[in-house]
Amino acid sequence: MALYAQKYYKGDVLKKFIYLLLFTCLFLSWPTKILADDTLGPTGDLVKIAQDLGYQVTEHYKPKSSIVIDAKDGQILWQDNPDEIRNPASMSKLMTMYLVFEAINQGKFSMESTVTASKLDQDISKLYAVSNASIVAGVDYPVKELATMTLVPSSNVSTIMLGNLVAEGDSGKFVDLMNAKAEEIGMANTHFNNAGGAEAIAFSGLYNPEGYDPYKGNATTARDFAILAYHILKEYPQVLDFTSQALATTMKGTPYEDSFENYNYSLPGTKTGAAYGYVGVDGLKTGSSPEGAYNYTATCNKDGMRVIEIIMGVGDWDDEPSEFIRHLFGNALLDKIYADYAMTPLLSPGESIINDQKITVNQELRAVTKKEAKPSFKTENNQLILSNALPLVGKNFSPIATTYSKPKSNLTKKSYQAAKEPVAKTSNLSLYLLAGLLAISLLLILLACLLFKL
Repeated sequence: MALYAQKYYKGDVLKKFIYLLLFTCLFLSWPTKILADDTLGPTGDLVKIAQDLGYQVTEHYKPKSSIVIDAKDGQILWQDNPDEIRNPASMSKLMTMYLVFEAINQGKFSMESTVTASKLDQDISKLYAVSNASIVAGVDYPVKELATMTLVPSSNVSTIMLGNLVAEGDSGKFVDLMNAKAEEIGMANTHFNNAGGAEAIAFSGLYNPEGYDPYKGNATTARDFAILAYHILKEYPQVLDFTSQALATTMKGTPYEDSFENYNYSLPGTKTGAAYGYVGVDGLKTGSSPEGAYNYTATCNKDGMRVIEIIMGVGDWDDEPSEFIRHLFGNALLDKIYADYAMTPLLSPGESIINDQKITVNQELRAVTKKEAKPSFKTENNQLILSNALPLVGKNFSPIATTYSKPKSNLTKKSYQAAKEPVAKTSNLSLYLLAGLLAISLLLILLACLLFKL
């Protein structure tokens, strides 16, 4: 009986030991996969970064959320709380303009088409509580002029007029279109309740999108707005014709002529924000509200590399310096990004040796990379894919890749296997960890077997 109990005990111990060993192997191998496939983009203390670069900022004004992506492929170059839900305020007007450009592209109207202002439009334009431009009932306003009013002085009445043009006078339907477009392009944490960023209740009953709570503002994230800015720049780069204007004049040569200064003080050439101009910045939109504080969507094209940055939640609504300090943080991030990254030619058209196989690259491959970083590639579905690219800002973004062909006669046995069963490269450290783990596992199993025999 004692001998049976001893054997049973040893067998039970061995079984538990093997289960524990298998669990340990699985646990240790999981982080390796995460590090290889799902590495987070670089983060850091933005206040310290800005201070080290010589910008006069304090912790009090630190943005609640920020992100920087490259405008070519959507790689994340910086992120800090990019998925925190925030109120974008007047940055919402970018979605309105996205839909305006789309409607123009579909042939529904043109920049030269006119909108006749109504008495309601005129009354909205006189509301002090929301940012506006002067509108006079009965006057025909070209779409181009309304777009300038929307993107430069952030006029709410021009935004509503454009939305009504797209949605045939139905303000609720236009907000439906905004939300549908947000879902389509992958803005997973965004919901619009109005066209321009100001809650409908602020319009004293003059603006009521049907089906939406008039007391609620719009909600989004820095990541989602980076996705929006990416798409509008890719699909309708003419948006920069408007957002790059530091000073703009509308209805020039008419009795309704008016001039405005851009609130994006990182644009070179503004008078109020002359000290904040950053060479290369040419858009896009600012926004501020009591709930959202001070926000800022910008794009910069410098050294052959265009980036998009989103800064959200700087300071407080009732603290005037916050309006300017958001641009100090934005400029500091641009300094850091352009110091750390560059647009890099990775492959030229023609023959190359990739992963021990001779291939012919059909098109040049360029991408934003960390300076002095060495690219690695994998082959998949007749594409040569950059396997050590930075994380992409959204799930709908395509990997950085180019097409290739290969002469079968030049394939070695090793390269044939690589082409037949392509596997993304992992780091040397990951391979060493896996090899060491396997060796230790085999040794422990051997010891356990010897123990069982004893």
